[in-house]
Amino acid sequence: MRQEFLPYNLPDLGAEEEEAVIQVLRSGWISRGPLTQQFEMALSRELEGKAVLALSSCTAGMHLALLAQGIGPGDEVITTPLTFAASVNVIIHVGATPVLVDVEEDTGNIDFAQVEQAITEKTKAILPVHYAGHAVDMEHLNRLRDRYHLIIVEDAAHAIASVYRGRRIGTFGNVTSFSFYATKNLTTGEGGAVVVPDPDLAEKIRVLSLHGMSAHAWNRYGEKGSWGYTIEAPGFKYNMTDLQAALGLVQLRKLERMQERRRQIARQFAQAFGDLPVILPVEREYAQHAWHLYPLRLQTEYLTISREEFIDQLTLRNIGASVHFIPISHHPYFQQRYGWKRGQFPKTERFFGQEVSLPLYPSMTDQDVHDVVANVREIVLSHLA
Repeated sequence: MRQEFLPYNLPDLGAEEEEAVIQVLRSGWISRGPLTQQFEMALSRELEGKAVLALSSCTAGMHLALLAQGIGPGDEVITTPLTFAASVNVIIHVGATPVLVDVEEDTGNIDFAQVEQAITEKTKAILPVHYAGHAVDMEHLNRLRDRYHLIIVEDAAHAIASVYRGRRIGTFGNVTSFSFYATKNLTTGEGGAVVVPDPDLAEKIRVLSLHGMSAHAWNRYGEKGSWGYTIEAPGFKYNMTDLQAALGLVQLRKLERMQERRRQIARQFAQAFGDLPVILPVEREYAQHAWHLYPLRLQTEYLTISREEFIDQLTLRNIGASVHFIPISHHPYFQQRYGWKRGQFPKTERFFGQEVSLPLYPSMTDQDVHDVVANVREIVLSHLA
């Protein structure tokens, strides 16, 4: 039994991040400014020079990407039921209709065979989710994009470090939105970024992200700025701040080190749990998993304990855990508006019913990892059917 509770997730923040934030506070410029631009440029270099806009969230990026590309009333956007509500909410916010299709049972990613069956003359876009940090099959996705002349907006909230066939997610010619929320592989506390392959579209999104103001209006209070501005569109307040960007710049420098620790822990988990009645997360040959999540799946038909009871047992042993995600079709708002029902997406239902997200983050010590392994094994082995 651990003496102290091990949280499901903790950000990896230290003296470098603290000093970076202090420097921003001392500078007097705490909202969007030069550091936000530096963060955008640093991310762009990581992503083959694609245009990057730092925003307040991944949700903001997906919303603006759909809006700026003309998705709206009468249009259908295909996405997955195994995701957080934001992926569907942004479709609703632009006035379009979300269409759900089931997932692959091993990765939890959207099943492109079912996507193709769901495409109609009203389909204008696909919004895939790189679940847990495992890249979707980008070649298959982009073939569908080109064959049916669709818009792709990638929900890459889990995928800042995901790789497909040697290339980073965000470099495949689609608009891609990342999250830098507190639990993510790279954090700015809150925040996100959208990667945009087309410069004209990037400029349109940039204008929409800050009230619809004309170019460089953010700098109107600077030494070389001007008080004048024009409103070019009814925009939003979706910008990142320099306080957030300061964190992001440090985190970006640390990202590969943090990723290596995530990979080490994932390997230890796979080795430790391979003989148990569980389904381990996969890493297909074309992917380098970001290990944002470690979605262990209990084969409850071989156990005398439910998934919920398993999590309760971990909590009693001072180990946190979570579940990703409660399917979209389980939530009352979506059920009432779209008629979706529990059980409608059988692979999603099975995945959700088995899934437990174990602690996996860079600041976990070797003892933390040992405690997770020992307690998972003990709970499972003491409840074999």
